[in-house]
Amino acid sequence: MRIDRLTSTLQVALSDAQSMAVGRDHNQIDPLHLMLALIEQQQGSVRPLLMQVGFDVQGLRQELGKAIDELPTISNPTGDINVSQDLARLLNKADARSEERRVGKECRSR
Repeated sequence: MRIDRLTSTLQVALSDAQSMAVGRDHNQIDPLHLMLALIEQQQGSVRPLLMQVGFDVQGLRQELGKAIDELPTISNPTGDINVSQDLARLLNKADARSEERRVGKECRSR
């Protein structure tokens, strides 16, 4: 997966998720960190979309916070942090899906 192919909004959310993980002494960025970062974005589209369909965003935020609090921490943080296997798999699937859609559009436009 290439970070430069992600939208700027998702790149910012990943950066925010990384800061969140480092700030909580986690050794990896988990999908939970990313989801919380996405719904907390001021100019993002995730929170407004969830609210538009009547989703309890505040409840989700609280549940994500609880789940993040339960993630393992490291006792001597160095600031080095990795993307979790789950998040890497999720981002790779999203990248593959995006590529499929791009190729499909190119085929239809010919």
